[in-house]
Amino acid sequence: MKQFDYTIKDPLGIHARPAGMFAKLCKGFGDTVVTISKDGNTVKASQLMKVMAMGIKSGHTITIGAEGPDEDKAIEEVRKFLEENL
Repeated sequence: MKQFDYTIKDPLGIHARPAGMFAKLCKGFGDTVVTISKDGNTVKASQLMKVMAMGIKSGHTITIGAEGPDEDKAIEEVRKFLEENL
């Protein structure tokens, strides 16, 4: 399993539009499961409603994890997405 921490910079936090794009990206890694964690709560990043329910705001630090055959690619693409959008 690969993982990294990221601090949200978007003033609105993870809101509907980027959350939808994020979930769609995370669904595209086949058998590799991408997770998002905050304050001990972990959900699959491909599950939009669960990601939104986490209430991630600007300044919150999240942990992204990826496990599976494409975990290196998933981590790289998710990190790039977060840096460009959130």
